[in-house]
Amino acid sequence: MYSCHQVSCSMSLPVFYIESAAAIQEIMTLPEEASRHIVQVLRMQVGEQLLLTEGMGNLLTAVIVDDHKKRCTVRITAVQNTPAPARHITVAISLLKNASRFEWFLEKATEIGVQSIIPLLCERTEREHFRYDRMKGILTSAMLQSQQSWLPLLHQPIGFEQLFRQEDIAGISQKFIAHCIEEEKLELHKQVDPLLPSQIILIGPEGDFTPAEIALAVEHQFVPVTLGNNRLRTETAGVAAAVLLKMV
Repeated sequence: MYSCHQVSCSMSLPVFYIESAAAIQEIMTLPEEASRHIVQVLRMQVGEQLLLTEGMGNLLTAVIVDDHKKRCTVRITAVQNTPAPARHITVAISLLKNASRFEWFLEKATEIGVQSIIPLLCERTEREHFRYDRMKGILTSAMLQSQQSWLPLLHQPIGFEQLFRQEDIAGISQKFIAHCIEEEKLELHKQVDPLLPSQIILIGPEGDFTPAEIALAVEHQFVPVTLGNNRLRTETAGVAAAVLLKMV
């Protein structure tokens, strides 16, 4: 898998995503698909520069040393590292019947800077088919377009009850669930503590979480919150929650 975008830096260079950090060496041969794009589509030649990132904070400046259309080879000349964000934000959100709306959420959540996305299968979730490679490609493109070098971790879809059995979920500092049932709820933006290292929020399907699902979340120390006075679509709620968590 690879993606290419133009980025603004000291000069405008195309930037490509590489799958593995282990592949980073001084001299690198790029995959055939990326090589073909560089040499045949962009018509780049020996001596020209491009950028590479593995989505784990590194942005590599590279010079083409062999412009072969199937195995373009580059030499790494500089490495710029961006530290991981101080807070780890996770959005666990129901899959949607309309895949394009879920893809829109993935794109915007990446641009905002969410670190982890967990697709949920809730009792009222209408769609269960999930094209992981396509979804990761959307995250990758959004990462490059927004000039970031950290790729969000995209989990495989998980059943709502299974979520609470995950060890990494148990260790998150602040846990929230947004739902539409009329009851006393706290305002999300007033509850986020920016000094704590991690937050997660649960966003339900179009039909909302069931009362049993909400009760199960509360049993596992998830705090019911509101995102505002308006009733939001699932994907809009996911983006709104990401903004409120990120911008505190």
